[in-house]
Amino acid sequence: MPNVQIEDQDKNTIKLTFTITLEEAQPYLDEAVERLAKTTSIPGFRPGNAGYEVVKNRFGEMKIYEEALEPLVRKSYIEAVLAHNIETVGSPKIDVVKLAPENDIVFTAEIARMPRTTSLADIETLKVEKKKPVVEDKDIDLALNDLQRMQTKEVRAPKDTIVTDKEKIVVSMNIKKDNVPVEGGQSPNHIIYLNENYYIPGLKDKVKGMKEGEEKTFKLSFPEEHVQKLLAGNEVEFEITLKEIFNLEIPEVNDEFAKALGMKDVKTLRETIKTNMLEEKKQEESFRQEKEMLELIAKKSQFEDIPDLLLNEEINKMIGELKQGVEEQGLEFDTYLKNLKKTLADLKIDFTPQALMRIKVAIVMRAIADDQDISIDEKELEEELDRTAEQYKEEDQRKQIYSPQYREYAEHVLKNRKVIDFLRDKIVE
Repeated sequence: MPNVQIEDQDKNTIKLTFTITLEEAQPYLDEAVERLAKTTSIPGFRPGNAGYEVVKNRFGEMKIYEEALEPLVRKSYIEAVLAHNIETVGSPKIDVVKLAPENDIVFTAEIARMPRTTSLADIETLKVEKKKPVVEDKDIDLALNDLQRMQTKEVRAPKDTIVTDKEKIVVSMNIKKDNVPVEGGQSPNHIIYLNENYYIPGLKDKVKGMKEGEEKTFKLSFPEEHVQKLLAGNEVEFEITLKEIFNLEIPEVNDEFAKALGMKDVKTLRETIKTNMLEEKKQEESFRQEKEMLELIAKKSQFEDIPDLLLNEEINKMIGELKQGVEEQGLEFDTYLKNLKKTLADLKIDFTPQALMRIKVAIVMRAIADDQDISIDEKELEEELDRTAEQYKEEDQRKQIYSPQYREYAEHVLKNRKVIDFLRDKIVE
């Protein structure tokens, strides 16, 4: 095993310094030579048959060392963590100190220890109030309005149609502030539904009475809470050209409407909507209870120092989640940040308190599982894996469900479920 020096650092982190001798590195170097020989054509040799000296002459010996570095670092790191029984969390920060042919390889790994609670909250004294999910008639009416909107037919209006408050219009819009075009304020085919609320108060009134091809310029103030700080609460100039008008044929909510949606009648449709909405509200209430009780425990507990490495990793994970959500809506993440008037650094600062809470919640859940001896037996795990595997038809996907990595993940999820169920019985009233 390589020589490893262990150094404790601030905030529950440790630094491992690895020194790999040439003899210890040789198997990795030989494997690197084999990979390079297989992936690159070398004149006079079949793929994978060129020896060390040939590959060295072809690529240079430094290329062999670079190719060998990743598997060498990964295996050495894992062996050291297991041998010294270091309970880590998150990814290590790796720095290569020395990488040169015919020399020892030296690298460091800065890692975060798994923080623990120094004082776990007394869950017997904590309470979270249970709220009864309720679906009102107005909620059902809103859902029916959405269904009406989905079933609405849009019919091109005659050329001489005058805009009222019932149509859909397509306009070319140019927004200016102090006679300067606003970034992102140019839209050649902007759609406005005049039978719905529009985010800029007064704009619908300004376009009423217009006809196709007509142009109009007017000033309005953006809402105070608008996401673009440059525009929020400020008066701007709108240049509008009305391009198209569509009449909206909105279906009446009656038995025929219900039958078109696969329901017996309107009464059945409303009952179905209520049942579905009630189930959604129950799930929302369950999530609210879970979040509130876990954060309450975290706030009432005391912790060891949270390593910066762990905090930064959690922040980056949150940013990755946000980026994915933004891009799924068809937006560019850079544009999203620009609209918020924030940099990536600003976002990381904003996310820090929430990231810290997420870490503390994970720590208390682990502590409660240990304290209450909550565990998952092999039978429970196998049943969960079997249920998951049934959802996949491809054999490769089903095999992946039973891989060591997924087994570990599934066991973690099941244990967390048990912890939450235990806490719900104790805290929610």
